This record gives sequence, structure tokens and C-alpha cells, in this order.
Amino acid sequence: MDGALVSRRYLELLAREASAVEFEGPIIAARAAGADPAMIEELEQAKVEALKVRELLKRRARREAELSALYDTAGDLAALRDLDAVLEAIVHRARQLLATDVAYMTLHDPEQGDTYMRVTDGSISAKFRALRLAMGAGLGGLVAQTATPYSTADYFADSRFRHKEHIDEAVTEEGLVAILGVPLRLGQRVIGVLMAANRSARPFHQEEVSLLASLAAHAAVAIDNARLLQETRNALEELSQAHRVAREHGEAVERGALAHDRMTSLVLRGGGIEDVAAVVTDVLGGSLAVLDDLGRPLTGDVGELDAGVFEAAQASRALGRTVRRGDLLIASVDVGGEPLCTLILRSDDADERILERAALVCALLLLFRRSVAEAEGRVRGELLDDLISRPDSPGLADRARRLGVDLHAPHVVVVAKHGGQRERAAFWASSQAALRHGLAAGRGDEVVLLLPGENAGRVAQNVATELSASLHSPATAGASKATLDGDAAGDAAGDAAGDVAGDVAGAYQEARRCAEALIALGRAGDGASAAELGFVGLLVGDGRDVLGFVSRVIGAVIDYDARRGTALTDTMAAYFGSGGSPSRTAEAMHIHVNTVTQRLDRIGKLLGDGWLEPERALEIQLALRLHRLGHTSTP
Repeated sequence: MDGALVSRRYLELLAREASAVEFEGPIIAARAAGADPAMIEELEQAKVEALKVRELLKRRARREAELSALYDTAGDLAALRDLDAVLEAIVHRARQLLATDVAYMTLHDPEQGDTYMRVTDGSISAKFRALRLAMGAGLGGLVAQTATPYSTADYFADSRFRHKEHIDEAVTEEGLVAILGVPLRLGQRVIGVLMAANRSARPFHQEEVSLLASLAAHAAVAIDNARLLQETRNALEELSQAHRVAREHGEAVERGALAHDRMTSLVLRGGGIEDVAAVVTDVLGGSLAVLDDLGRPLTGDVGELDAGVFEAAQASRALGRTVRRGDLLIASVDVGGEPLCTLILRSDDADERILERAALVCALLLLFRRSVAEAEGRVRGELLDDLISRPDSPGLADRARRLGVDLHAPHVVVVAKHGGQRERAAFWASSQAALRHGLAAGRGDEVVLLLPGENAGRVAQNVATELSASLHSPATAGASKATLDGDAAGDAAGDAAGDVAGDVAGAYQEARRCAEALIALGRAGDGASAAELGFVGLLVGDGRDVLGFVSRVIGAVIDYDARRGTALTDTMAAYFGSGGSPSRTAEAMHIHVNTVTQRLDRIGKLLGDGWLEPERALEIQLALRLHRLGHTSTP
């Protein structure tokens, strides 16, 4: 066999990419043909050279495939649309080019300071796909910490990195043995690790490390490009959003200005709350209700309102802006910490600023009305003061007529006592007087009203109920009828007014005593005339000598207490209150029963024999009750 034939045979093997075993064929054939040793040696040398060429061709083919993969990866980066798809392609190519069972990528989590599994290819373990690696833990943690490629032919036998139980469990479940990891670097910063792994022991050559590092570089670029692209998109979106917000804001400002101009024009033309509400619903749509300071509707109807709506109104006043509750927009305005008005708009989508402007306009209208009412209230109050304190003042009837008050008609004088909030009480009384064509005046901790009517008790109860609701605290009202004498009705206007004025002054005193009697009887927040007070009413009514009655019945005991500083009057009251039992009296007054006996003896000497007989005892108890009423009996 000559050299040319040998060369042709090996070239044929190289051309059809024969396996390394087939390169032994020519040598075996030559030995079978009886070739001499020199020929066999030549064939051996030719075989070695051919295998070298074969290995070179194989490496070049592999390098060509690697370059093609890198080129494809670069193309993916150039057309980057989906970062996940690009990273998955890189990991998949790493697995194919290195011919490993699994390939995966971990990324750094700056918030937790570790790395997490981002993409896997060929993985079968859920625990492995959810794995997190702390810096320095496991081979991936070591690569991330040192920014240096590492490989191990046998993971569990390698002691160069810290083995963690949860990591080893995941690696065992995945069945990995040989692992190669290279860092994903952006400048000097490591953002993750690209890894290839086999389920059997194998070494990783330097060419494989370089290939995986090249793919890792592409992955790092892809991640950074995706970050930059996302930042660009975010910036564009923010600019677009800012432009949209600016445009919407401009439109809203223009719409709000037009609405404000319409509402202002209405007010200047004398329009009221109803007109403002009509503008709001015309601009915003939906249905609108305007509530007063007590939550009562001034206009509109949005249906039944629960406690949450009023809580939202309170929040609106506190925040100074509109509050949404479901499909309701609520804007409320206060003055000096007290609610003035609340606007409730039922609408799914409306400009809150227009509603807030409407609330301010309504508040200004109500304040204007309140100012007018207060001015009129002062005039009405001055007239009522003159009717009570200066009944002989000239022109009372004319002044009343100008205010729409007919002094010839039956009237009721009401005295309402309250626990404070003078301005609010006076405003309420003034409003009631204006609505009912009466008069009202504030006097210290009480308000006085002169209202048309004949049933004094019913008027008093109504005043007590409504004023208590307005003040959110008990208001107690006493009332007395003030009517014009039938004969006086035919007299001249001036004389008639004088007769009525005198009657008003007397009725005022009786109404006041009734209110104070109600408070003393523990009926604060109630309203009544003398007719509803029972036996007390017989004594607090006009013309009754209460002081004389009390003095006649128990005056001796009261005087004794005043001179000696004793408590005989209290002892007597406790004695009757305990059913005539000295022991219970002693217990109630926290004194010894002998002391009670001694005091009762002294009372008997002061009041005389028979003071405990039924008729006398009833009279004494009545006098004690009136004495406890104190100044209610004082005219």
C-alpha cells in the first residue's frame, strides 16, 4: 500500500466525518494483508495526523456554531422586545452549545442582598426553580460574590464554597453533579450568574468557560438594554401623563371658572341656593342635595342618608376638600368650627373642585342670609325687650306692624333656658320668630320668644324639642299665654299696644318660672306651661304667693337653720323621702339615728303638735318641694 493510497483513505474518512474508531480501519487492513512494520508505522503516523485534522475540524465546527449562536443572540438584542424571551433564548443556547442537562440564570436582588432564579432550561424540580442563593453560598453564590467563573466536576465533593442545606436539597432534587457558573457583569458590578450543569460528573474546558462567559456578557447587555428601554418608556409615559394631566387640569380650570362665573352672576342677580344647585347639576350632571347646619335638606334629594355620609361631611370640613363615599361626592363648609352647609352630589365621575366652589358660594349665601336674619333679629329682639321691660314706650304697635307681627292676635310667650351656645340659640330663635311672624330676644342663658298661638304647653314642647336638636344639648322651655283684652281690642292702636305689652311682661315672668320649675323638677329638655306642672303650676302661675306659703308652713324651721347653721330642713325632707323611717333617714344622711330623733323633736317643737298628721304632712312636703325650687317662686 503506497502513501498516496493511505492519504486518500484518511481524506475520505475526514470528508464523511467518520468516528475516531474508523481511523483504525486502514491499519487493521494493512496488518491483515501482511504489510511490513515500516508500512504499519507510516500508517500509524498518518492516522495520528488525520485525527489531529479531525479534532481541528471539529473544534472549528464547534467554534462556528458558537459564533453563530453569539451572532443570533446579538440579533435578538438588536430586536429586543421582550426581555424574558431574550434571556430564555440565551439560557437555552448555553445548554445546547455546552451539551449540558440544565442551564439557568440567577439575578441579584438588591433589596434582600441575595440572588434568585430568573430563567431555567431543562429543570424538572420546582424547589430548584424557586431557589435563592445568598452571597457566597453554593457555587452560584460564590461566583456572584467573587465575580469570577467557577466550575466543579462533582458539586457535593467540592469544598471551595459554603454548602447550605436548602441549596443542597434543591440540587439533589434536580440531580445535578457537575456545575459551571460565570458572572453577569455590568462594568464592575455583578448583576447575576449564568450557569450550566450536568446530572453526571464531567470537567468543563476553558473553551466552554469562555463560551458561557460570552453568552453571559450578551445577557448582561440584554438586561441593561431592557432597563434603559424601560426607563425610556417610563419617562415617555410620565411625560405623556404629565401632558395629559396638564391638559385635563387646564380644561378643568376653565370649566370651573365658567361654572364659578355662572354662580357668581346668579348671586349678584339675587339668586338663591336652588339656583346654584341648578348650575352644579347642569355642569356636572347627577343629582345634588344641599343640607343646612343640622343636616336638613335645603334643596334637592339624594335619598336616605346613613351615618357614614355625615362622617364623610365631617371629614370634608376637616380636610377642606371633597370626600367621596361610594357614588356620592360630599363637600362641606364650616365657620368657626360649626358646620354651615353640606353639598351631596350623586355622580360616578364629576369635577370635585366645581363642587367645592359651589359649596363656598352656598356658604356665602347662607352667611348673608344669617347676617340679614341677625339684623332683623336685633330689631325684633329690641321690640320684645321693650314689650317686656318698657311697656309704656310709644309706637310699639307700629313697630310690630312693620315686622309683620299682629299684637291683637293671641300669642304665647316662651322662655327657653339652655346650657350655653348663646349665639346659636339666639340665631335659632330669631329664625323661628321670622318664620312664624313673632318676636325673639336673647337674655343671658335664655331666649325669649313671642309666637302666635293659644296652646302654651304645646308651643313650649315644640320649642324645647327643636332648640335641643339645634344645640345638640337640652333646652328647657316654659310658656304662658299672652292675649289682648277683648275690650282693648277696640281701642286706639297705641292703647291696644300698651295693653298687650303689659300682658307680655306678666306672661314672661310666668313662663320663666315654669322653665326654672322644670329644671328644678329634673325635667331639663322638656317644655310646659303652668297647666302641665300640676300642683307646682298652681303656685308658679301668675298671682300666686309662693314665698308666703312656704314661710307660713315651714318658715320657722328655715329661719332656725339660718340662725343656727343646722340642717333641720334637709332632715325633714329626707325623713319624708324615706317613708317616715328614722333609720333610713339616718342612713341617707350618713348620721346616727339618735341624731335624727333629736332633730325631729326639734322640728316638732318649731312646727307645733300635729305636724305629722296627713293633711299637715302633705302641706309641709309641698312647701319643702317649693323651697327646693328656690328662686322659681320669686316674681
